[in-house]
Amino acid sequence: METFRFSVVVEKNGGRYFVFCPELQGCYSQGETYEEALENIRDAIRLHIEDRLACGEPVPRQEIVSLTTLDVAV
Repeated sequence: METFRFSVVVEKNGGRYFVFCPELQGCYSQGETYEEALENIRDAIRLHIEDRLACGEPVPRQEIVSLTTLDVAV
């Protein structure tokens, strides 16, 4: 069994958490708690990778993901 490492971004909106994986386009999930959102994205990533492997597609390796903030004057 191989272990992969991916970045995930967690956003809180209202009372829910939304999470996505930048390296795997279209791989996202949500949860009522932070922990549930992480558990759900872990499952989504696993399924995404299993599908890629079954189709003979390569699994992207982690690239540098930068998170920063910007000030925008309006």
